Amino acid sequence: MHADKGDRLVTHGRVVGDHDRVVEVVEALGQDGNPPFRVRSANGHETIVTPGPDTEVEHPRGNGVR
Repeated sequence: MHADKGDRLVTHGRVVGDHDRVVEVVEALGQDGNPPFRVRSANGHETIVTPGPDTEVEHPRGNGVR
């Protein structure tokens, strides 16, 4: 998985009724844009995540989803 600053990570809910969780990538801490990522949620909280297989990267520059 590759992400750049400004991309969004969308983690899909795992059970019916769970909402997707969306965070913005602040920094890619791995080499060449690989995990782990420092991310920021809508409420301003920052944390470090290593996304699982239920997560997609959205590129806001119009490049679609990878």
